[in-house]
Amino acid sequence: MSTLKATTESPFKSDSSASNKAGVTLMNNQVGAVVAEVMSGLDNVTVTHLPSMIRVDAVGRMDFVYDDISEALGQEPGYFDQAEFEENMSTHYGRMVHLDDRTIMFANPEDAAEYIGFDLTTR
Repeated sequence: MSTLKATTESPFKSDSSASNKAGVTLMNNQVGAVVAEVMSGLDNVTVTHLPSMIRVDAVGRMDFVYDDISEALGQEPGYFDQAEFEENMSTHYGRMVHLDDRTIMFANPEDAAEYIGFDLTTR
């Protein structure tokens, strides 16, 4: 006689549908905490503090505006830049575009087309 056990669906199951999200993992240090604080003020951003890292996730697009972060760090404009951003970021998902004044994260590559020179027209 066999008995059947009820199983529940795993929360870690594979899902290949588009999430419409982009995000970064920051170091959990003073700079990472300030960057996360600045980003938490945006409506479409969720910040998750973990013991060894900080997750910053957004729906659609998010802009890390360097001068806003410099100000929050108590520094002059221009202090926080692409190099500082990359030093404090360990991973990301979504399309990342670095500009002189900000880093932009896009959930959908098509949304970044104008920045990366991608032609969306069919031939």
